[in-house]
Amino acid sequence: MAGALDGLKVIDLSRVLGGPYCGQMLADHGAEVIKVEPPQGDETRAWGPPFDKEGISAYFAGINRNKHTIALDLSKPAGRDVLLRLLEGADVLIENFKTGTMEKWGLGYDVLSKKFPKLVHARISGFGADGPLGGFPGYDAMVQASAGLVSVNGAPESGPVRIGVPVVDLSTGMNACIGILMALYERAHSGKGQFVDATLYDSAVALHQPHAPNYFMSGQKPKLYGNSHGNLAPYANFPTKGRNIVVGAGNDGQFRKLVQMLGKPELADDRRFRTNKDRLAHKPELEAELGALTRDRDGETFANELMKNGVPSGAVLEVPDVMEHPHTTHRGMVWEKDGYRNVGNPIKLSRTPAAVRSKPKPFGANTREVLAALGYSAGEIETLIADGVALTAPRK
Repeated sequence: MAGALDGLKVIDLSRVLGGPYCGQMLADHGAEVIKVEPPQGDETRAWGPPFDKEGISAYFAGINRNKHTIALDLSKPAGRDVLLRLLEGADVLIENFKTGTMEKWGLGYDVLSKKFPKLVHARISGFGADGPLGGFPGYDAMVQASAGLVSVNGAPESGPVRIGVPVVDLSTGMNACIGILMALYERAHSGKGQFVDATLYDSAVALHQPHAPNYFMSGQKPKLYGNSHGNLAPYANFPTKGRNIVVGAGNDGQFRKLVQMLGKPELADDRRFRTNKDRLAHKPELEAELGALTRDRDGETFANELMKNGVPSGAVLEVPDVMEHPHTTHRGMVWEKDGYRNVGNPIKLSRTPAAVRSKPKPFGANTREVLAALGYSAGEIETLIADGVALTAPRK
């Protein structure tokens, strides 16, 4: 079955994570995505081990399925001519060059919007093109730090800690995808494309929930809470005789159910713990009481029992456990094709589901094919390759 975005053509000039993740989200749902790599290839092709039998890194493979893969040297006028021909039939352009690069090549939004007025041009950058930090490069960990996410992650004992997944890159890719779809929806009414400006910095700042609202209301700097929560108790990681479990009681009823199941219902009427406000004021004593009661439980079994009785909880599973978990399988969150195995798409549509149509491809695998589809003759294609304008193997 065709995906929801069948018929949409996307030219993806981006590299590394945020842009390619955005392109893959669109491709999973049926868009035709042509990934255009620079002569040396996307950096993440070398970010390994592990590598598969074709030499493709797991990092690259995780965010570049369902795409045609070509390579162009856009620093050459002839390479830019090929790109312009690609854009003639395109709906969306995704790029994450250092700000000013596209303009230097005569391919900035001011130029492209006149030449292709229906084109949605999405740029992913670290900080945007202007402002005090404008034009600076951005990688996930650096922006986690400069946008304050590192400062709210960790425990008093550990100090600030980087979040263990590239949450800024991934959220920026998602925001770019949302922005593209919004712009396409608006284009259906106006007939005009527009510029989508997605930055790592903005995306990171937008993730500060509840820290920013807490700060704006109280004027107080957020503290490090480790596995607990600044607004809710209990909401913490507790020991068991197996895996630790995380338990969160979002209201007084859930807390009452929790302590009943732990065999100490009188805690719900303890004046220290009657309301969330009380529990927050006595959080160390509360967590000590609950930890003593969970210590002899089997973590996974008890977490499931709590969930069945309406108390949010979860055992602390590791990545292999999650990827092989029956619910992960049930939700279709691991995709396989021709030896490729990776995390699936989280957006579920009832009539037009996402799917893996092609696995990630070697560098330049579709260069000749895509050029031929643009109308280049076999001789012209070989000349472009011989001149280093188009590539089928990475330039050393």
